[in-house]
Amino acid sequence: MAEGKEMSFLGHLEILRWHLVRSFAAIFIFTIVAFLSKSFIFDTVIFGPKDPDFFTYRMLCQLSTFLGFDGGSMCSGEMPFIVQNRTMAGQFTSHLWVSFIAGFIVAFPYIMWEMWRFLKPGLTKKERNYTNGVVFFSSVLFIVGVLFGYYMIAPLSISFLASYTVSAEILNEIDLASYISTISTVTLSSGLVFELPIVVYFLTKVGLLTPDMMRNYRRHSFVGVLILSAIITPPDISSQVLVSIPIIFLYELSIYISAFVNRKNKKEEESISTK
Repeated sequence: MAEGKEMSFLGHLEILRWHLVRSFAAIFIFTIVAFLSKSFIFDTVIFGPKDPDFFTYRMLCQLSTFLGFDGGSMCSGEMPFIVQNRTMAGQFTSHLWVSFIAGFIVAFPYIMWEMWRFLKPGLTKKERNYTNGVVFFSSVLFIVGVLFGYYMIAPLSISFLASYTVSAEILNEIDLASYISTISTVTLSSGLVFELPIVVYFLTKVGLLTPDMMRNYRRHSFVGVLILSAIITPPDISSQVLVSIPIIFLYELSIYISAFVNRKNKKEEESISTK
């Protein structure tokens, strides 16, 4: 899009179409790479949290022992469940789906860059200065969120849910699609949750959110985080705290960001009114 040049609505759609085409092309390329790396993607990444010797379990077992808590299933050295495929095309479909998710995660920084390139010409010089680092920070937050989801929330969820039983007569034989859905949903959701500071920045910038609003709902948010942590983690305090702390920290960081942007907005309004 040429800067300073008026374009029709269809012209904007055409520009957007090519940005989307390049974004999907990047996802497709990385999806192919992930598809060809089947052994690493599944044996190392996907089924990593199923291994009792997984890094997270060892770390949490040592931490629980150090703090005097019962490590439970994380220190038991076993995972009392097996993963089964129950449909004819189940493994192939799962292979495609996991490859696509891996492709999307790896291509995320490029996707954000393409979206930034589309929006940039429509911004003023001052707005560009405010959003210069959006691609970098949103990409870093997303990747950190994905890693947090994979190394913390997913293993804790699997350890608890896979070992939970209502009767000794029932064996846990987990369907492949269900297992992969748990890993992928938790991982991607965590990556998106970690985008909270970026979302807060822009909502505050356009006046839809204020730091006072976030402070007023702080207690409600913390209660929600604790409830969510209690649901997705084993029933011990250490696991719940480990999941809750990063999310609470993100919320507090978002309040600080909202306050900073709000002050900048007020200064701009005052400078305009004095002219």
